[in-house]
Amino acid sequence: MVAIPNVRLSLSNSPESVPVVQQALAGVAASLGLDALETNDLDTAVTEVCNNVVHHAYEGQEGPLEVELYALAGALDVVVRDRGIGIRPHVGERSQPHTGLGMPIVHALTQRIAFSKLAGGGTEVRMQFTTPSAAALEPLEEGELESHVIGEAELASTIEMALAPSSVARAVLPRVLGALAQRARFSSEQIADVRRFAETLAANAGDAIGAGHLGVAVELAPRDLGLRIGPLRAGSATRLLDASTDGLGPTIELRAGDARVVSSGSAEMLALRLLERR
Repeated sequence: MVAIPNVRLSLSNSPESVPVVQQALAGVAASLGLDALETNDLDTAVTEVCNNVVHHAYEGQEGPLEVELYALAGALDVVVRDRGIGIRPHVGERSQPHTGLGMPIVHALTQRIAFSKLAGGGTEVRMQFTTPSAAALEPLEEGELESHVIGEAELASTIEMALAPSSVARAVLPRVLGALAQRARFSSEQIADVRRFAETLAANAGDAIGAGHLGVAVELAPRDLGLRIGPLRAGSATRLLDASTDGLGPTIELRAGDARVVSSGSAEMLALRLLERR
């Protein structure tokens, strides 16, 4: 059976993407009930590998950064993947020096680490962290999660995520959207309102996604977050929008005409935009 990630992020290798990954890690740690030491080891090691992709994988160019997290019994697996020339040290090299804390610290903080070359170029780094204090999560819906790498034209402005189960979505989505709102230059009050909206959205998404993933794509513009949410169960998108509107704070708004439901067979997608209230 193919393992299904609890969290999948697809974003650009820009330095601004690293805080987004860190917020996702913080959300997963919170949903699992990890202690401070486990959380710090997770953040330190994954941040180092992501920074390596930022600085080395594309030789100064832009390219995709993919991160996946798998909650296991007593362990957490994290996969960081690039589609460029790979991180340093390259596959098979365990301790060459480079910027940042270096790969030796990653080896020290992980129970196991493996480097794999990808067909077509790039490197996959799989790290395992022991998490004896982790809480058990609800089982996921069977079936392989569709993989999608952000296209070159979307890299600078688009972030995609898939989150499951609902407890993980409730912990991760507000943190990640808050980080993206900061990146989109929202004020601190607006960021707090974006987080509150995300909390309400994730709390009401359970019936719409069942035991599947909450998929969210975010398009960034100055003080403007465009969200595409799905796939959702048929007939649930409008209910989710109505319920989530209650989470809007006083500093942001859903602009009339930008919220819409797109149907595709037995599934739906909800599209909306969060902007500063004028």
